Amino acid sequence: MSPPNLVMPTRVLVVGGGGREHALAWKLAGEPGVNEVVVAPGSAAMATEARLRILPGTDPLDAGAIVAAARAPSAELVVVGPEAPLAVGVADALADAGIAVFGPSLAASRLETSKAFCHEVAAAAGVRMAIARAFAGGETEAAVAFIRELFTAGRGIVLKADGLAGGKGVIVTETVEQALELAPSFLVGRALDAPALVVEERLEGREASVIAICDGTRAVALPAARDHKRLCDGDRGPNTGGMGAFSPVPDLDDAAVEAVLETVHRPILAEMARRGTPFRGFLYAGLMLTGDGPALLECNVRLGDPEAQVMLPRVAIALGPLLLAAARGRLPVGIPDLVPTIRSAAVGIVLAAEGYPGTPRRGDPIDGLDAALASGALIFHAGTVARPGGGYGTNGGRVLTVVGRGASLDAAREVGERAADAITWEGLQRRHDIAADLPVPAGAGR
Repeated sequence: MSPPNLVMPTRVLVVGGGGREHALAWKLAGEPGVNEVVVAPGSAAMATEARLRILPGTDPLDAGAIVAAARAPSAELVVVGPEAPLAVGVADALADAGIAVFGPSLAASRLETSKAFCHEVAAAAGVRMAIARAFAGGETEAAVAFIRELFTAGRGIVLKADGLAGGKGVIVTETVEQALELAPSFLVGRALDAPALVVEERLEGREASVIAICDGTRAVALPAARDHKRLCDGDRGPNTGGMGAFSPVPDLDDAAVEAVLETVHRPILAEMARRGTPFRGFLYAGLMLTGDGPALLECNVRLGDPEAQVMLPRVAIALGPLLLAAARGRLPVGIPDLVPTIRSAAVGIVLAAEGYPGTPRRGDPIDGLDAALASGALIFHAGTVARPGGGYGTNGGRVLTVVGRGASLDAAREVGERAADAITWEGLQRRHDIAADLPVPAGAGR
């Protein structure tokens, strides 16, 4: 049921082709009143969903092509999924063409495309983040000095590439020697007049994600989720774009989410509006739940992946009307601060290709998808391709997200594990501890 005073968009275009966009298109296509959801470029797997149509071959970074894709079906709303199209101004082109777009402008997208800018905005807004400093190319000596300063103060060190890095531009160093060794690699060959590296103190605690639907002024939170970034069980191995997620988050209840909206999202929205770059879109707050309360790790300007795959199945109302109202800058005052949710849990397990998070191996046939679906799980495709004889093959790093749902996290995890166990291909990588009750590992700080 749609919230009052909201209009359901009947024709929607979703930009992107990954697991996040599959989940978003699946959610929108299943809502009453939606006649068609078009996905550009989408994937062969998305084309099998009811009321979903794909535009294969469409370049999501080509603003003209996306405007044409929206005009052809007279789309009443465009939702931009990935960060890369936002970073090249696709939302701006759609807005200039008079098309309602849910996704921030290029200027507002700097909250994600520049970690230094995010720190600057947060400081001006009074939002707590880690102690940090940004360095441009050529500032290696200054970066080394700041690393030593943090170490002398007894703080751990995190190195972050300033630009987009697909979720893999963060190194949580284990020793000061490692930080000193790696820092120059972020700066070599980089411009002398723009940030290239952000050095931060390492915060300790558990991470959580609170993503809000924003209209430039107001923020309405989706259900909170927790992502597992490390490749291997026990939060070991290299950072990835995300190897699994779950929702709800037991140590971040509704009251805590409302507090995050008040102390993080709304101040940032106010500061962005003050700068003349109002933010309309999904504002993702990556948090560390420290002993002194939540601290902002970073902002993203879109739904998380794989967080979207566990958040969206829990949303109890139609999402389309909220996104359309926010795109127009007019979320009604009567909308609650938290999107109503289904009182159940969702656990998403990412299945990745051999070689990920480096160069993934492609073309391996995937077996067991029918059995996994029959077990009651949802499967969102991120990196697959249709095979000539039927079925799918691997075609990317993170290939699938298998989502189990249940009355509790344990029940949802059981469904997800059973379904993930049914799927095989040569070289498959996955974790077996998503949503398990893990202690905070020594190296989990960021």
